[in-house]
Amino acid sequence: MVSVAASANAGFSYAAVQDTIIKPEIVGGRQIIQPKSTIKPSKNKNTGRSFTAPNNAPLNTRRDTTPGAGGLKSIVKATAEDSSFVDNDNKIKYLYGRARVTYEDFELDAEYIRVDENKHLIFARGAIDPKTRRYIGRPLSKSGTEKPVASDSLLFDYKTKKGKIWNPASEQEGNFISGGQAKRLNETEVAYRNVIFSTCDLPYPETHFGIVITKGIGQKNRIISGPAYLEIAGVPLPLGIPFGFFPKPDSRTSGLILPTFGEDQKLGFYLRNIGYYLALSDYIDLTTMATLYSKGSYEINTNARYLKKYKYGGSLTLSYGSHNYGLAGDPAVKDFNIAWTHSQDPNANPGTTFSASVNAGTSSFYRNSPGQNNYNLTQLTQNNLRSSISYGKTWAGTPFNLNVSLGHSQDLTAKTVTLELPTFSFNMSTLSPFDSKDRVGEQKWYQRITVGYSLVGTNKLNAIPEAELFKANTLTKRLQNGLQHTIPVAFNATFLKFFQFNTGINYSERWYMQSIRKRFDRGTTAGQVLPVTDTVQGFTRNYQYSLNAGVSTKVYGTIPFRKGNIIAIRHVTTPSISFNYQPDFGDPSYGFYRTAVSSATVPYPYYAQRYSIYEQSVYGGPPIGKQAGIGFSLDNTIEAKVKPKSTDTSGVARKVPILQGLTFSTFYNFAADSLKLANINFSGHTAILNQKININFSGSFDPYTTQVRDSISANQVRKYIRRVNRYSWQDGKFPLLQSFTFSMSGALNPATFRPKTVQPVGNTLATMDPNQAQRLAMINSDPGAYIDFNIPWNISINYSYSYSNQVINSSTSNTIMVSGDVSLTQKWKIQYNSSYDIKARQLSSATSFAIYRDLHCWDLSVQWLPFGFYKSYNVTLKVKASILQDLKLSKRSDYTNNQNFN
Repeated sequence: MVSVAASANAGFSYAAVQDTIIKPEIVGGRQIIQPKSTIKPSKNKNTGRSFTAPNNAPLNTRRDTTPGAGGLKSIVKATAEDSSFVDNDNKIKYLYGRARVTYEDFELDAEYIRVDENKHLIFARGAIDPKTRRYIGRPLSKSGTEKPVASDSLLFDYKTKKGKIWNPASEQEGNFISGGQAKRLNETEVAYRNVIFSTCDLPYPETHFGIVITKGIGQKNRIISGPAYLEIAGVPLPLGIPFGFFPKPDSRTSGLILPTFGEDQKLGFYLRNIGYYLALSDYIDLTTMATLYSKGSYEINTNARYLKKYKYGGSLTLSYGSHNYGLAGDPAVKDFNIAWTHSQDPNANPGTTFSASVNAGTSSFYRNSPGQNNYNLTQLTQNNLRSSISYGKTWAGTPFNLNVSLGHSQDLTAKTVTLELPTFSFNMSTLSPFDSKDRVGEQKWYQRITVGYSLVGTNKLNAIPEAELFKANTLTKRLQNGLQHTIPVAFNATFLKFFQFNTGINYSERWYMQSIRKRFDRGTTAGQVLPVTDTVQGFTRNYQYSLNAGVSTKVYGTIPFRKGNIIAIRHVTTPSISFNYQPDFGDPSYGFYRTAVSSATVPYPYYAQRYSIYEQSVYGGPPIGKQAGIGFSLDNTIEAKVKPKSTDTSGVARKVPILQGLTFSTFYNFAADSLKLANINFSGHTAILNQKININFSGSFDPYTTQVRDSISANQVRKYIRRVNRYSWQDGKFPLLQSFTFSMSGALNPATFRPKTVQPVGNTLATMDPNQAQRLAMINSDPGAYIDFNIPWNISINYSYSYSNQVINSSTSNTIMVSGDVSLTQKWKIQYNSSYDIKARQLSSATSFAIYRDLHCWDLSVQWLPFGFYKSYNVTLKVKASILQDLKLSKRSDYTNNQNFN
């Protein structure tokens, strides 16, 4: 401890100021600093300072000490924002108010600093604010590349680089040291006494959790301690060690991952997620974890993450599980899963893109290995898996671009897999072949003609059962391939100022290396035996073309209002008429369709079936039936013009959409022999509550009369319907409403009503950089790890209603889905997710609740599925810091289909 008194110069007319390093008090067996200012507050009411400055001392004084006889290598630079003065007799400088001292690579900021040139000592401390009585302006020091250290007070010898700090607070890679005393022995070692080694970034005594090191030596990457004990919320626990070794890593370090213990009701006791983290380099790391069960089951998971800044980043996860949910001795169920994500920085290779999103495995993986996914309800109940690996290339200065991708889709319910190995597309953007780049003036009619081209191709295994996927003959006999060429030719023009005319020809041609033939076995009867399908190898092609032409315009109507806030309502109608022609490619002359005929046997007659020889091909074949007709479409929008609000200084009227779209459409086919008018379809959408709630609806009317007839099958009378070539309005009836759907959705929170400007960079999956993609993947893998307590509430509502009428029967569905969260306080948040079947009057079995409590250094989470097959709960208390991510307490009741589960 050091106490230094500074005597006032004889020529000055103000009192001397005495500065004392604060002695630590003993509280509860721990030493903490209770700073007491020895500086008398000023009697001047206009000043807010806690000391008296000399009247002739200039503000913002900047004075530098020059190298003296002591042989200092550098200059000690000292500045103060409020005031300073120098005791020339004792060579002591006093700095008040946001003072700053620098010497070589040492920097110090504090409310008060004293520099003693004779002893090469720098003393710094804060001050007590006379208004709030709070200790402010704590010293903040930094040496070289080390991270800053905050403290209550410090004493530093700038010549020997030694010093002493009271109540230090420093951080290094997630580790925090606070409280007690620290003494710098040299540039690489520091002696600690009664400090807390913790992952909590709050200074003592707010630190909730930590290890008290009574005595220890701190080096660059570690702390070697004597006796140490655990302390939580200021309460020492009877958990101590005579000596210890605590790492302070400044880079990623390999190490063991501690497991959690528990019991699964079907698999027995478990040792979950024991593993090892391996930091291979600055660009890649590897995490391997395993879960062992007492009844013989096990799970293995390996995750590799890689990142090269400004280039690419991603992660690869391989998972394998062996589970025995049956009786003892039954064979175990083997499951595996592969997950790979890769993203490329768009600026790394301009004109070239490469990305991957792979999620593939056995259909029962998520069901049999719920622990690997932390019992995520979304993954447990999913029905499909999809993967895509894509490469894209754009040639600058040309209209051409190329995309190549590998695709995978998996139906977990049907246990089938579809693979695309690979799919590619080569496209040419539309050109005007008769237009000139050097054209002057308006385009001539022929210069408006545009031509495009696209080529797509694929090799596809379609709906292969999982058990047959890796068999030798699957690839040779089940592989389908094909190429499709598309050439659109279009012409657009405006005539009579208000009418838009368009016409075009679309030509498509498909190339295949196989087609099919169907046949019936001898003596088969209609409806009893399916036809036999044979695959015929060999090159074959089909084509189709169509002609179209259309005219559209816009009609405006306005209704003005003289009173009220509404100025006018405008109605915009867009009618359009189109003509379409397409020949009947089912005609035998094309050879695209054939007829399978069974042999006639007594007493059964023959049976015939028409089919397309391309119906199992990857791009199909031309449609059957001739089309030559007129299409009608009518689109409507309605909006209101409203007077500006009184708070709107611009004075510009606002446009409020009332109906953003209402469309009616139908088609009349002159080439059909009957039922020429197609169904009358309608659809619309709008938004309410200032565009916060979206509303969509659609439906279809059948214009023809429908008759109900009876038939006898299996000694039962069954009803069936038959459409009659007679319009319903001819009988004085309104067209039959065959189907109708209505949906309403919206997401509301305080930010919705007070929107903030969003940065456009990196806000989509396509534009985000690898760092953002990696953080997003971490959030998606554990949503509970990121909870935004700044938004007080969120609510998402989705309501859907559907109606289907088949005359002899009808069906409806009426459901509402609600999800969101609410912050009860700044530390408590509740999340919810549920759906309610209004027709059945019951909640969905996927209803879930989650409660989160922010304990600063800790996280408390409760996840609860109150009913249904996945009924379960999970309570977890864990440390936030990544270095102690495995330090957690868990109480879990996993899902089970046992009826007595509670």
